[in-house]
Amino acid sequence: MIKIMLLQKWAKPILVMLIGVIPVIVLSGCSAASQSNPINAGSPGIFNHFFIYPFSILIKFFADTFHGDYGLAIVLMTFIIRLAILPLMMNQTKKQMVMKEKMAVLQPELTALKEKYKNDVSTDAKKQEQTEMMQLYQKHQFNPLNMGCLPMLLQWPITLAFYYAIRRTPEIAAHDFLWFNLGTTDMILPLIAAAVYYVQFRVSQSVSAQPQQNQNSQMAFIGLLSPVMMGLSSFAMPAALPLYWAVGGIFIIVQTVILNKMYTKPNAAGKNLPASVEDL
Repeated sequence: MIKIMLLQKWAKPILVMLIGVIPVIVLSGCSAASQSNPINAGSPGIFNHFFIYPFSILIKFFADTFHGDYGLAIVLMTFIIRLAILPLMMNQTKKQMVMKEKMAVLQPELTALKEKYKNDVSTDAKKQEQTEMMQLYQKHQFNPLNMGCLPMLLQWPITLAFYYAIRRTPEIAAHDFLWFNLGTTDMILPLIAAAVYYVQFRVSQSVSAQPQQNQNSQMAFIGLLSPVMMGLSSFAMPAALPLYWAVGGIFIIVQTVILNKMYTKPNAAGKNLPASVEDL
């Protein structure tokens, strides 16, 4: 029982860190090697052949369509990729809104339970509290581990492939976009990308079920760590990559706000409530 409770307590922060922080570390560590190995039709490997190379071809195609503007090509490709992933994100948002509704009903009972045992620090009391908490979860069919992280995991291959397509398409480095060169580092764009991803994290938290106070501080730390690491790593990367991250982050912010409105219904008092399971 204790192991289950600990797993529920740490599952979300750990998953957020795995999804948000580790990719930044991996990508920054592999960037130099990928830049020296341009992608082409003869590049070995299934991932190269079926993921990275097609993205590289599409970037070149759209750049030619925009008269050699590789910056616009990256922006357009980013929007196309995010639109392709949108159905997964819609399903994730539905689950999160249902979880939020259940948590709103469950929270008063959890507060009363903690109040009941707050002065009893014995081992038996803690076990009984955990047992009653699990019973409350079962009563309300609330599963803290069902956080809808699968869509994030499924989009990894796509986002990684596009990342490496940008890194390994030499033509991109020879072009400018807005105030910066796509193939060299920029001092402003990493700050923009980091700020966008911090706002994205804050907006996404408005959709998820309300965490406990100790989890709140954990998520706040992770929400700050990921953008900071992304911004710092971007200072050592070609500007095309923070451009991709910034555009993708802006799309996710707008997407989250829209989906939040779509799956929220007003109650009699005029306040917005998450759509119920039956409405989904």
